Amino acid sequence: MHSKLGGRAGTMGLLAAAAALMWVSLAHTTAIAGMSAESPAIRVEEAWIRWLPAGVPSGGYATLINIGDRPVILIAASSPDYGEVSLHRTLDRGGTVDMVPVAKITINPHSSVNFAAMGYHFMLMQPSKSRKPGDRVPITLRFADGASLLVPFEVRR
Repeated sequence: MHSKLGGRAGTMGLLAAAAALMWVSLAHTTAIAGMSAESPAIRVEEAWIRWLPAGVPSGGYATLINIGDRPVILIAASSPDYGEVSLHRTLDRGGTVDMVPVAKITINPHSSVNFAAMGYHFMLMQPSKSRKPGDRVPITLRFADGASLLVPFEVRR
């Protein structure tokens, strides 16, 4: 039997489906923000952290995709597993490579920003415990409009 959802029941079903997409398999990390008109419409794919020995700062990487019609501005990130998480960018300045903190990252409508080793990345400082490949680390992304998104990052070699 096929039925068509509409009204409040249909809206609640769509919200439940969107929430279910926030945590998926270990093989591919996807999270979606944007369950209300006021929140950013961001999809996060391939969220991972480079594994390094305990106590050493790590880098976090992902692809942030704006599936909405307005620019979205990422302003901060945090995790209960790290004392400090900051937004950084690696810049090549005439042969000298510098890592510099950034205050915000704008993701234009219907486009993406790829966090990679030689570009934007999350700088993860002061780990609260040792991590091993396969572990999951929760990182909350915070946006300029006040919205936030909890994303599971997988620790990889």
